[in-house]
Amino acid sequence: LAEARARKQARAGWPRGKPDEDRPLEGHVLAMIFEKNSTRTRVSFDMAMRQLGGTTIVMDAGSMQLGRGETIADTARVLSRYVDAVMLRTDAHDKLVELAHHATVPVINGLTDRSHPCQVMADMLTVIEHRGALEGTRWAWLGDGNNVLHSIVEAGSLMGFSVAVGCPEGCDPDEDVIETAKQRGGDVGIHRDARAAAEGADVVVTDAWVSMGQADSEAKMAALTPYRVDEGLMAAAAGGGVFLHCLPAHRGEEVADAVIDGPRSAVWDEAENRLHAQKAILLWCFGLIG
Repeated sequence: LAEARARKQARAGWPRGKPDEDRPLEGHVLAMIFEKNSTRTRVSFDMAMRQLGGTTIVMDAGSMQLGRGETIADTARVLSRYVDAVMLRTDAHDKLVELAHHATVPVINGLTDRSHPCQVMADMLTVIEHRGALEGTRWAWLGDGNNVLHSIVEAGSLMGFSVAVGCPEGCDPDEDVIETAKQRGGDVGIHRDARAAAEGADVVVTDAWVSMGQADSEAKMAALTPYRVDEGLMAAAAGGGVFLHCLPAHRGEEVADAVIDGPRSAVWDEAENRLHAQKAILLWCFGLIG
């Protein structure tokens, strides 16, 4: 996170396409595989490599032999001979694990159905910028217990911030994620009352109620309606508390316009910080930072 922040500050005011002065990844190639559509992940990783002096190759499963039956293991072995790292955005975490097992180059989790660590790195960078520190902050999650929440819970147990989850029954995060976090000393609580979850929060976070590729459920949407982040819920948060959303937002569903466009929204800084956080992730993958 310190590396991400330092590089962001060092290039303030520069044209977006101008490489960093040290070009640490010059000559390196990142292969990006997309099994799920993307705006932020695709553009931010591409720009991250450009700013670090490297290049990218973009692929989707439908245009690869992977989409015609070639195994993930064979794909991993072949790509490892062509590129320096692989980023995968997929609907199945097991695919990521198998790709990483058989690859001989770094493999980055660009999103799975279980986790979204790159997003949460950007979230933490944003909180540091707006609140000054991570440790001791209280995060409130309102809505469905999905992959982004799993990564927030994991990060909280490692970085010293608590997570209060506000969700209806049937939308809880996976029990093993909560249990692992608690074993590490993490502070995680589940609340059925949305206001109780948001009370005193330094950070209020939500996401789309129905993830990409999931079937829309009227019953689920109705159950989640009390957890919509509106001005009333934000009023329960701590003074100076910020609102985060990984985007895309379904305005009027999980968040009100007045919140995402309001003075406490850090959503656009958060989106930009995907770029800066992923630059640091790439440098770490290549052993260039500790």
